[in-house]
Amino acid sequence: MLSKKTKYGIKAMTYIARKKCEHPVQISEIAQSENISQKFLESILLTLRKNGFLGSKKGKGGGYYLIKEPKNIVMASIIRVLEGPIAMLPCVSLNFYEKCDDCPDEERCAVHGLMIEVRDSTLKVLENKTLADFTN
Repeated sequence: MLSKKTKYGIKAMTYIARKKCEHPVQISEIAQSENISQKFLESILLTLRKNGFLGSKKGKGGGYYLIKEPKNIVMASIIRVLEGPIAMLPCVSLNFYEKCDDCPDEERCAVHGLMIEVRDSTLKVLENKTLADFTN
């Protein structure tokens, strides 16, 4: 299940992208419009800024803005930054692989095989959707 952190991060990024403004968008505006706790949103936007999705401006007229064009921001990358692995099990993760302690043979494991299919289907959607797809 997607965490609230990731859900709110996607909503905030979409809100900023829809604004298409020359000036940064204030946290309070995003929080009010998207019904997100401002304190929680601050930490989410900070994570997105530290990972190269957003820029920020302090002071009067300050707020957050997209660093890249929405068409160049892939949904899978936002989810990985906020949520972690897309795979449901560490033994099928492409970026965060770990062997399962209770599985002697991954190749013969029915759960492993099923979760590879789930991961691949999920990635097919998330890697082919950008922030621009949600800004209309």
